[in-house]
Amino acid sequence: MADIKTQISDDVKVAMRSRDKERLAALRLILAAFKQKEVDERIELNNEQSIAILDKMAKQHRDSIEQFGQANRDDLIKKEQQELDIIESYLPTKLSTEDINLLIENKISETGANSLKDMGKVMALLKGELLGRADMGEVSRLIKAKLSS
Repeated sequence: MADIKTQISDDVKVAMRSRDKERLAALRLILAAFKQKEVDERIELNNEQSIAILDKMAKQHRDSIEQFGQANRDDLIKKEQQELDIIESYLPTKLSTEDINLLIENKISETGANSLKDMGKVMALLKGELLGRADMGEVSRLIKAKLSS
């Protein structure tokens, strides 16, 4: 898999050449978030860390869209949705609920988890595999349902 940060930097240049202001603004927003993390933690981001940042940004945009919807701000919803679409284009393909359930069942049997006390072990194993590919809040709910039944 190509380096996400490099891909986004290349796409910034393409957006500049094609004078695509909305895309350029969204890509710069992403690069700014990457740079902020690198400066704060004095690190060079790897793909997994980049995906985590993109996933967090996507969640923030979905929350904003929901709140703008409640406030009937269609103009702001459109802008947020455009940015969200661009952010999501760099995230791995989302997994279906069936695929997520299958992974959860595999990890539960792999860890021997049998109660809610073991939920942390299962989440720890799944986090790396599902990062950017599933809503971790939803994954948590699914694991809780399986372990409490």
